[in-house]
Amino acid sequence: MKVVSFLPAATKMIYDMGLEDLLYAVTFECPKEAAALPKVVRYVLEGNTYTSQEIDQIFSASKAQGKSMYWVDEEIMESIAPDIIFTQDTCEVCLIDTTCTLASIANLSKQPELVSLSPNTLDDVFECAVTIARALGKEEVAYRYLAGLKEKKDNIIDQLRAHKAPLKRVMLMEWIQPIYNCGHWIPYQIAIAGGIDMLSNPAGDSIVNKWEKIRKYNPEVLVIAPCGFDQQRSLEEMYLLASHPGWDELEAVKRNAVYIVDFDLFTQPSIGTLIKGVEVLSCIFHPEIFRPDDSLKACFTHYDTKPVRV
Repeated sequence: MKVVSFLPAATKMIYDMGLEDLLYAVTFECPKEAAALPKVVRYVLEGNTYTSQEIDQIFSASKAQGKSMYWVDEEIMESIAPDIIFTQDTCEVCLIDTTCTLASIANLSKQPELVSLSPNTLDDVFECAVTIARALGKEEVAYRYLAGLKEKKDNIIDQLRAHKAPLKRVMLMEWIQPIYNCGHWIPYQIAIAGGIDMLSNPAGDSIVNKWEKIRKYNPEVLVIAPCGFDQQRSLEEMYLLASHPGWDELEAVKRNAVYIVDFDLFTQPSIGTLIKGVEVLSCIFHPEIFRPDDSLKACFTHYDTKPVRV
């Protein structure tokens, strides 16, 4: 069996479950484990240095014109002749979707089976691992893989209950300019970690939030994790948030509780990375209970909002 992944999350889960021998090609932003494999999906803005506002404008214009930001190397695909392609329909902005995938493979001599992984909730992402393993004829592998992750999740919940930890009022931003709230499975991650995000959209798309609405909500903890941005890339644009009127009056800013976190812990729906995201959030929300190990420390930066004293 020959498998191609158009979805970074699928690629990550295939490696996590030890099924990578079946994987022949991946997309441009698949995880480092797949670095040696051919990249059959490319991105128009790959390697760009555009600001978050410019990227939003480019995507909006492209969508309005009915154009895709992605293209597929049909020559490599023809040479591989895959049996299965993993794709998605959760977000047509972040990744190539099934409609574009169908158009890109229309001329292939061999038509592969398309398996769309389009989760909305955290439980859906758990089920995606089963869907992947089942498609590869290794369903039992998924259950062993998921058992350890569910144990981690349950341990966090048990610790919070044991300490009678209060829910923290938080906001997680998926984009900086314009500001997008978080959606889909991320509110569930926040809840498991001991927080509540009343501006989020559970099981649905993230949407633009006006700054005045955020000021009125006044989160105790602010988590910045723009889709596609690592910590350094996000830090470069923090001045945009800090320039909003009333920034210094936010409870999160006054409490010095603003954090920059790698995007893939939230907007890449591999269940392993999402559970790691829950672990990071639990350390951010309740540091009196949870202490990050070195692997978790590397995933987030505390953005110091205290004024510099001279």
